[in-house]
Amino acid sequence: MSPRAWSRSVAGQVFALQAVIVLVLVSAALLALVFQARHDSQRDARNRSLAAAEAFAHAPGLEEALRSPDPTAALQPRADAARRAAGLDFIAVMTTDGIRFTDSRPELIGARASGDLARAAAGESFTEVFRGQPSDAVRAVVPIRGEDGKVIGLVGTGIEIENVGDVVEDQLPLLLGAAAGALVLGTGGAALVSRRLRRQTRGLGPVELSRMSEHHEAVLHAVREGVLIIGADGRLVLANDEARRLLDLPDEVEQLPVTGLGLPPRIAALLASGRIATDELHLAGDRLLAVNVRPTKQYDGLATGTVATLRDSTELAALSGRSEVARSRLRLLYDAGVRIGTTLDVVRTAEELSEVAVPRFADFVTVELLDPVLRGEEPSGVYTEMRRTALSGVRPDPPLQAVGDLIRFVVPSTPMAAALDAGRAVLEPDLTTATGWRAQDPPGAAESLAYGIHSLISVPLQARGVVLGMANFWRADTPEAFVEEDLSFAEELAARAAVSIDNARRFTREHAMAVTLQRSLLPRVLPEQNAVEVAFRYLPAMAGVGGDWFDVIPLPGARVALVVGDVVGHGLHAAATMGRLRTAVHNFSTLDLPPEELLGHLDELVGRIDMDQAEARNGGAITGATCLYAIYDPASGRCAVARAGHPGPAVVHPDGRVEFPEVPAGLPLGLGGMPYESAELELAESSRLVLFTDGLLEDRDRDLETGLDLLRDTLARAGRSPEQTCADVLGALLFPAPSDDIALLVAGTRLLASDQVAEWDVPADPSAVGRVRNAASAQLSAWGLDEVAFTAELILSELITNAIRYGGEPIRVRLLRDRVLTCEVSDSSSTAPHLRYAATTDEGGRGLFLVAQLAERWGTRYTGRGKVIWAELPLIPGAGGVVPIVPGLADLDDLENLAW
Repeated sequence: MSPRAWSRSVAGQVFALQAVIVLVLVSAALLALVFQARHDSQRDARNRSLAAAEAFAHAPGLEEALRSPDPTAALQPRADAARRAAGLDFIAVMTTDGIRFTDSRPELIGARASGDLARAAAGESFTEVFRGQPSDAVRAVVPIRGEDGKVIGLVGTGIEIENVGDVVEDQLPLLLGAAAGALVLGTGGAALVSRRLRRQTRGLGPVELSRMSEHHEAVLHAVREGVLIIGADGRLVLANDEARRLLDLPDEVEQLPVTGLGLPPRIAALLASGRIATDELHLAGDRLLAVNVRPTKQYDGLATGTVATLRDSTELAALSGRSEVARSRLRLLYDAGVRIGTTLDVVRTAEELSEVAVPRFADFVTVELLDPVLRGEEPSGVYTEMRRTALSGVRPDPPLQAVGDLIRFVVPSTPMAAALDAGRAVLEPDLTTATGWRAQDPPGAAESLAYGIHSLISVPLQARGVVLGMANFWRADTPEAFVEEDLSFAEELAARAAVSIDNARRFTREHAMAVTLQRSLLPRVLPEQNAVEVAFRYLPAMAGVGGDWFDVIPLPGARVALVVGDVVGHGLHAAATMGRLRTAVHNFSTLDLPPEELLGHLDELVGRIDMDQAEARNGGAITGATCLYAIYDPASGRCAVARAGHPGPAVVHPDGRVEFPEVPAGLPLGLGGMPYESAELELAESSRLVLFTDGLLEDRDRDLETGLDLLRDTLARAGRSPEQTCADVLGALLFPAPSDDIALLVAGTRLLASDQVAEWDVPADPSAVGRVRNAASAQLSAWGLDEVAFTAELILSELITNAIRYGGEPIRVRLLRDRVLTCEVSDSSSTAPHLRYAATTDEGGRGLFLVAQLAERWGTRYTGRGKVIWAELPLIPGAGGVVPIVPGLADLDDLENLAW
């Protein structure tokens, strides 16, 4: 028993009370003894002091000493000797007015004694407890009389109070020891009494004992089971009310032998024998009783009796049957809650409803849904036609319409039509008499009856007050027909399934909308370009469409931008946000920005989007997004890469070696604060640049490092095309049921041939314009581009002249022949030209306007050492490739004088 429980028991409380009483008595006795010892010590001190003072006052020669010229010299040695002999603290000889001749403290000799000495001076001896200077003491004062009987001096003796207390303290250990012994003896006696009481009360407290007695009476007489307690002598000690009812016992039966109670012989013999019995069945009148007999536990060596319990099994059998049905129905509803709606698929949810009810409730179950529900649309108001969606049964060949058939309810009196009209379950216990059901499809009804189908419950599937379909429960192999009690259970089962079906329908609708939106936002066909050979894959997650995207964007100078991004979340919001970001990347790419600057602008845009959404939602969830942006230049083989919270790329070299280059990891888009950085990669021809989202690598069962290792192993094979690489990567890394979107972009690099690029250095001398123009014209003729040579020369003249006048050295000219002819002029100045309209009186300002008119596209991009101004000319005649000559500008030398 725990200390806390023991303290609450009767034995514990009795022990505590006795211990307190013993403690109080011992404490009182100890205090009395201490006070008595202190009183006796003071009385002894008084007597000793008075006796010593009387003896010293009558000592011979005392009068002569007092009358001598130096009484102190004569009396001090005698006083010290007498003090030591008597065990006193002081003996003082004084004049009648209290002036000391002697004292145990020499410094007090000659000083007046404190206290009232008048009584002694008057001839009276006395003792007192003196409190004052020089110390508290028990003292006696006795007068000294001369031969004539007159008082000629006083003698004061005494013991200091603290020395009187020492006597008591010397006796205190003995007193405390005696008190402790008395306390131990008293406590031990209380413990013995408590132990005996605890055994008798079983450690229970007074409240528990009282409650146990009340419960004993209440339970014993209220329980629906007969109880008989029989003593060792075979006499009945107790019988509760139920036992009296089951055995028809009279009122006064206690202390009678069980054989004399008029019980059935077999029951009486069992109770008298005292043998153990477990659920033995015995007849008692018209009742069949289950009897259990057990011996009582032996206590204090007394003989054991027996306890018999009696249960009416006839009543319990009926109750057991009903409770078992209720338990099975509750278990079935629980299983339905677990098994129905495991997926967000409408058809699968209907199948789960049919599967869970067979065979525990019905032998066959059919589920019909409206066609709009199957498509994820809002259900229409016409319920006369439904599509059979699920069918389950105990046998594989029921004579019921197959899954996929259109079910029509044309007869209003059928159970299905009646259930839809009433909005609740309808019971048809005997289908042989169901004229409406038979009129719906007479041949089918006859075949079903011949098959053995005999009972039906039809329940409409309703959610949010709208009918989604119908569930029909059929019985064939089960001989019992459905009853009214089954209707509520069928409605509960159908209601749970309807909620799951409606959730699946709404998800199907949103998923279809998200898929449609995302397909419209993702690139359908990649643009034509010669820089890289591209293959891609996009796979939505099982949970729905997400926000992953990719892009390939041609840039001036035969370059190409490769983009992969990821928006947090799934559904319409993620897809719409992805579309906004993809459009923003396209717009920013037209500015021909370096990757790190483009991500900076994109980060600012996402921050504004998040701020607008947070204000619209009163502080709702903030959109998160990541992005990787790479620019590949086939003329140099260099690739500039920057990333915003996105996994870095993988590079597969032509020999099959795989590496994950270090690219500075910026923060995800929308967080702001830190600028982005880019890394420059040198890519050989036929290398493969692999961009991907994190859904390819990690999932619930695989972390990022494991995914990277698996990706490395998969990519480490040379000689594969980007298309083959995409297929191999997905085959090795794809999850059975991915929880996130997957975007994969593989770009095989190409390099421009040396004969596709021409470059010249231009000195800062206007006379050099003609030489460069002539060299460019010769190169264009070598390329077979004589048709665009004049236009190209005109554009180069304007760009070179402007670079010489307003730019800085070094100045370079480059021609690129790819799908278009690109003319580039670079210088070290970062000043950007601006297109403007020159007035008729202006001498210059028309050069850039002419370039814009002659070129298909033109623009400026900045480098780490200045800027590049470029212009593109088409190469196909008849498609804008041959630019007409501007009237009035026939001489190219005159064009060199035009200003921007």
